[in-house]
Parts: sequence; C-alpha cells; structure tokens
Amino acid sequence: MKLEFDLGNPNFTLLHRAGVAGLWMTLKQFEKEKIAVKYELKWQLSQRQVNLSWEGNDKEFLDWFLKESFQLNNGIIALRGLDTQSIREDAQVIVHQGILGTLLQHTSTHKSDGVVTKSLSLGENEPEIQVKYKSLTRYAYQEFAGNLCDKKGQLLTKAISVAGWLNPGAAVRHIAFSSDTSFEELPENAFILLFAPVACYYYILRSKLRDKRAQYALVIPEITNLEKYANYRQNQHLRNASYKDFHASGLGDAGLKFLTLDATANIAQTFGIQRCQVLTLGTVAWATQQKTRTDMYVIEANDEVCHNYQVCDNWLKDKGIAGKDGGFVATSFAKELIAENLAKNLPWYFGISDKVNSNELFKKLAYERGGLYQVIQKIQSDELEKLFVKTCHEAINYTYGKISDVAKKRREIPNFDRETVRIRTGLGRCKNSETFREFITDFWSRAGKLPTLQKHWEELMEFVMLEKNWKKSRDLALLALASYKGTGDSQKGKEDSNEEEINDHENTVDDENIIDIDI
Repeated sequence: MKLEFDLGNPNFTLLHRAGVAGLWMTLKQFEKEKIAVKYELKWQLSQRQVNLSWEGNDKEFLDWFLKESFQLNNGIIALRGLDTQSIREDAQVIVHQGILGTLLQHTSTHKSDGVVTKSLSLGENEPEIQVKYKSLTRYAYQEFAGNLCDKKGQLLTKAISVAGWLNPGAAVRHIAFSSDTSFEELPENAFILLFAPVACYYYILRSKLRDKRAQYALVIPEITNLEKYANYRQNQHLRNASYKDFHASGLGDAGLKFLTLDATANIAQTFGIQRCQVLTLGTVAWATQQKTRTDMYVIEANDEVCHNYQVCDNWLKDKGIAGKDGGFVATSFAKELIAENLAKNLPWYFGISDKVNSNELFKKLAYERGGLYQVIQKIQSDELEKLFVKTCHEAINYTYGKISDVAKKRREIPNFDRETVRIRTGLGRCKNSETFREFITDFWSRAGKLPTLQKHWEELMEFVMLEKNWKKSRDLALLALASYKGTGDSQKGKEDSNEEEINDHENTVDDENIIDIDI
C-alpha cells in the first residue's frame, strides 16, 4: 500500500495540513529513535510531501503504527512526533489536558483509571499550582485502525463518517438527521487527521470577558513548509515552557502568543508560519452535554501586529497568585482587550469603552495601570493618538491636584476615587460625537492650562472635532484614565486585585477535562 500526502491538496483544510506535519514529525522521530519498523515500512519526507508505503495486511500495519505513534506515559498522552517524554513535565501535562479539553472531550474517546493531582512550578519566586488531570489507559487515536479498514483488513476505498473528535465542527449536527448532516472523509484523509494533534498547540483560557469556566484554545497553524514547521514545533521556547506559559486570556492572546514564541526570528520566513486558526470548544445552551466549537479566529503574523503584541506581553504579564487551595494563574485583562483587537487587525484600543462598561471592569483594567502606561508609550500607534492620551493625563493630573489642594486646606484625605468614577461615568454617557465633544472640552477647560494641548492645539482640536473620531477619542480617554499613574496607594490596589482574582478563581470550574462528558 502506498499513500501520498501533499500540502497542496485542494481538499485539505488547515487541520489536514497540520496532520501532514504531524505525520512528518512522527516519521522523523522514528528515524531519530531508530525504531525497528515492521511490514516493510518505508517513507520519503520533503518540504511539502510525505510518501508512505508498507507491505502486508493494512489493518495490522495501521494498528501497529498508530500504537507506536500515540502512546501513554504514566497515564499521560505521549505523542511520538513531539518526543513528549523528553520535554518538561509542564508541557506534557498541557498537551494531555489540551487534547482532552478540545478533541477528546467525550468519554467514548478515552478510558481513565482515575484522577491525578500534581504540583507544578509557575516559575521563579512564584507559587506552585495544583493540577488535576485524568490518567488514561487508552485513547481513540491508538485504536482507529479498524475504522479505516474493511472486514478483510484492507484499507477502505469509500468515504467514512468522521466523528467530531477527529475534525471539530465537521460532525453530525443533529442526531435525528445523521445521514444528512454527518461529515465524511476518504480513509487516507481521516488517517492524516489523526496526526493533527502533534502539530497543533494548546492553551488554557482564563478570560474576564467570556464565560468564567476554564476552557481550552486549540491552535491550528497554517503550514507551508513541513521541515521548517517541525523545527518551530520543536523550538526550545515551546519545549521548555512553564505551566504559566500555556495560559491565555482569549483567542487573540492564544494565537498571537503562539505566533510570537520566537521573538528573534521572522516567523513567516524562518518557519513558514504566516497565520494560524484558533478554536475554542465549550458548552452551549442547546447542547450542554458536550463541547462544541464556540468561536474561531484566523490570526496573521505581520510585523506590526507581532511587535505590538510583544509590547503587551512584556508589560502586561500573567501572574501566579497564591490562593487558599494552591496557586493559580491570573491572566492580564488589559492584554486580553488589546490582543483581541490585534488579532482582528483593529486599532489596539478599539471598542474598549464599550467593553469596559462597569466600575468593576474598569477597576480590573486600572489595576494594571503601570503596565498599561508603558504599552501606550511603546506600542506602534498614531502619534496624534499618543498626544491625545498625554493631554488627558495632564488634565487628570491637574484635576487631582486641585482636589488635593482643597483637601489639604480642609485637613481631609483627598477623594480621588470619586473623581475617577465621575470621569468614567461621564465618558460612559457619551453616545455620539456631540456629547463627547461637550464632555472632553469641559474636562480639559476645568483642568486648566494643559501644556500638550497648548502646544498642539490645532491638531488635537481637529482630531476631537472630526465626526468619525469620537468613538476612538472616547476609547483613548478611558485608557488615559485607567493608565494614569498618580501618587495613590497602588499597593492597596494590587492587594485588592489579588483578592478579587482569588474570589474569581474559587468561583471558576477548573480542570473541566477531568469531568466525564457523556450523552
């Protein structure tokens, strides 16, 4: 039997191409480990093709080959193509959790002999985290040979129905209409999909905008060169990452984190990765008994987007927090907002006023004021937008200064929070260009003589007065308020933030993949 797989196959999706890459990496690992092959197995690997041939009974060969490719290491999924048994324990656990939390979420796809609790380090000077995961005795990838062959053990020549775990989003949509809504693949294409998990990447999602329950992001790269991608997937940044590095705040954060893991290289040219697809699989109201593809982004790695994301990642760090029942990872809310925009090729601040529409969310954003201030200074953005934010910072500073002076005369403690709420609610009441212009001109005039406004009067007033700019200006004004670095008790804000993260974490359903999902 001979099988040929080419990245240029017009019937291949990104997941199929990931499968070709996964098979390429698996066979390469066979070479490295000098595996004693059976059934006269031979292969040829090139930058865009994988050719595979063997002798004998197809079912017997496929059963042997799949069991060699998909193994278990102390109950953890071990993918030979990743040489997972040689990578950090953190990465092994994430691959295991990621596959169970996305592709193999249904109990029919695996068998468990219990739940394991393990302590993992979040990094230097950070708390340990208690991780729970299912220990497996078998899983579907090891046992799929029978689905590809007929009763005589020969590879089928007709299309077969594909389950959702093999190709998320391409499965039966309604059990009552299975024959009309099921998805079919040629046996050789179904075979290649088995190897997609080797090339894919996985992140635990902790979003402050989405459902609070733990979810997983499945990252499917767009692969144009098999050899280059194999080098990327075996990158030491990935193999030596800590458990905290596998967390993301949302789809945009997950995709951009994956595409910028090697900050010293041009990803597209060096590794042949121009973009990736990011999926979330979670529960929906009409099908709570199983996970469904709930969202999908296609993210491109151009220079500006990657630079701006790396600025955010440098200054808006995820952090390990010591909770009552062990540590956990708190993701950055500000980075979530910005990364979602960058992933969609929108201005980095787009729509923040609409999303941060409550005092609670504003506090979450303002807790990161120091990092947010640095992002505003260093991100690639229009210079006039930065001048607008600088003017707002000066107005806030002068306004707070007046409050402080009055409080001193009265021998009171200045109430900056009350003024912050007044400014934020004032921005929230701006529903069109006219109301925003009234607000911003009143705010600036009450503050007094602002140096940046005086120096750039014409440009800034033209910027504010343009009809099309009012929403943009409102977003930037809110960011200026959230990023203003005053002289208040920033440590208290930090402590309050940590306490709120702990409360959120305790109300979160963690490690969903250890919960049996059955129909």
